[in-house]
Amino acid sequence: MSSQNALQTTPHPWQAAIVDLDGTLVDTLGDFELALNRSLAELGLSGVDRAFIEHTVGKGSAHLLRSTLAHVQADAAHYEALWSAYQRHYLAINGQASAVYPGVVEGLTRLHDAGLKLACLTNKPTAFAKPLLQAKGLDGFFSHVFGGDAFERTKPDPLPLRKTCEALGSTPSLTLMVGDSSNDARAARAAGCPVVLMAYGYNHGEPPESAHPDAVLARLDALDLGALRPRGR
Repeated sequence: MSSQNALQTTPHPWQAAIVDLDGTLVDTLGDFELALNRSLAELGLSGVDRAFIEHTVGKGSAHLLRSTLAHVQADAAHYEALWSAYQRHYLAINGQASAVYPGVVEGLTRLHDAGLKLACLTNKPTAFAKPLLQAKGLDGFFSHVFGGDAFERTKPDPLPLRKTCEALGSTPSLTLMVGDSSNDARAARAAGCPVVLMAYGYNHGEPPESAHPDAVLARLDALDLGALRPRGR
């Protein structure tokens, strides 16, 4: 059996899938680079390179901005002004310098066709996440989209996954987390969800295997639901 048809032909026990956004569905480093450096320039601060951004994104915008101020050796008191500028610049360019990863549309289509309920759960602010999914033609796959401001805590805390399972009406052990980083893996483990990570993406400079997921995928459409086992089975 080819992996290209695995989702459609292999019996599986899964009820739902929760899918990360940045580094999993869409390569957004270009968007981060544009918005962040325009914001820093507006405040008269030094810019940052793509390598720094790649190792820093994934824990929410607040973490990114505070880490950036420390990296450029700027006073932490600049945070509020940087946040205001960043919101404005990111919304202005959202999606313009990003691209959907190969295999994502095919993979989401097969997950949907396999009968799974789908939600997008990201640490990106909801106001950024929803327009990006719409701009890339991915919004129609998801019954729910939850950003980093949707719940009291963000990944790697398990609360967002538990709340998303509640919204989907799915059992955590039968809900697959699909992400790209240790944040996704840690949150999934603590919530009782199995987890697969993409081989690409932004895992703070570490290989995804170091997070000990149930599988590492080169492309989303290579996911074989029948080969994975729910938690506790």
